[in-house]
Amino acid sequence: MSPDYLVTQFFNGLVNGGFYALLALGLSIIFGLLRIVNFAHGAMYMLGAFVAYYGQQYLHLPFFAALIVAPLVVGALGLLLETTLLRRLYDLDPLYNLLFTFAVVLVVEDLMRLIAGPLGSPYETPDILAGATNLGFTLYPTYRLFVIVVSVLVCVAVYFGIERSPLGARIRAATEKPELTRAFGIDTSRLVSGVFAFGVALAGLAGVLAAPNTNVTPTMGDSIIINTFAIVVIGGLGSIRGSVVAGFALGVVAAVGAVVYPPISNTLIFIVMVLVILFRPAGLFGTAERAA
Repeated sequence: MSPDYLVTQFFNGLVNGGFYALLALGLSIIFGLLRIVNFAHGAMYMLGAFVAYYGQQYLHLPFFAALIVAPLVVGALGLLLETTLLRRLYDLDPLYNLLFTFAVVLVVEDLMRLIAGPLGSPYETPDILAGATNLGFTLYPTYRLFVIVVSVLVCVAVYFGIERSPLGARIRAATEKPELTRAFGIDTSRLVSGVFAFGVALAGLAGVLAAPNTNVTPTMGDSIIINTFAIVVIGGLGSIRGSVVAGFALGVVAAVGAVVYPPISNTLIFIVMVLVILFRPAGLFGTAERAA
C-alpha cells in the first residue's frame, strides 16, 4: 500500500468528515436548545442538494449562488415546520417529536421520489473547481479540497458565533436556564425558531456541497444521517466542539480504516461509538448534566 494512496484516503476522510461535521453541528445546535433529536435532518440534507440541482436545471442558478440560496430555502422550510407543527409537541412526551420528525422523512422522501424518480440525477461540478490540484506530494480533486475548506470555515464560524457572540450567549442561556432567560425579557420562542431554522440550513448547505460529489437522490440522506447520529453521540449530545471534532476525526478514521481492514468499513464508526459509551457515556466533549 503506497503512502500516496493513504494520503488520498486521508483527504477523502476529511471530505466525508466535512459533511459529517456540518450535519452533526446542526443536530447538536437543535438538540442543545430544543432537546429534540431531529430525524428529519437527513431529509433536509437531501433537499439542499435538490434545491441546488433544480435551481441549476430550471433557473440556471450558479453553484456559488446555490451555496447561499439552498440553505435559505431549507432553513425557511424548517422554520415553517417548527412554527406550525413541531412547536405544538414541545410539552408532550419526547416520543411525539421523534415520531413527527420521522414522519417528515417519509413524506419528504416519497414526495421527491414522485418528482425526481428513485435514481436521481448527477450535479455538475463548477468549471472553476474542476480538475485536480498538485499538493506537492499528490494530486487531489480541486472540488474536494474546496469542500474541506468551506466545511472548516463554516464550522469555525458557527463555533465562535455561539461561544463568543452576544447572540450566542443568549442561545446558551436559553439552553441552560430557559425560565430565567424569559424572566429577563428575552423571547425564547424566537430563539427556538431561529435555531431550528439555522440547524436545518446547515444540513441544506452540506447537501449542496455533497451534490457534485455524488448522485442527487431522494435517499441520499439515509445512510449519512445514521453515521451522523453516531458521531453526535461520540462528540457529546449538544456539544458544538464535540460535533465538529468528532465529525472530521471519524470521517478520517472511517476512510483510512476501510483501506487497512475493509470488512469493518461500514461498522467502524459504531465500534468507536460503543467504546466511547463504555468509558465516557456522555461523549468525548459532553457533560453528564447535558446527557441527562
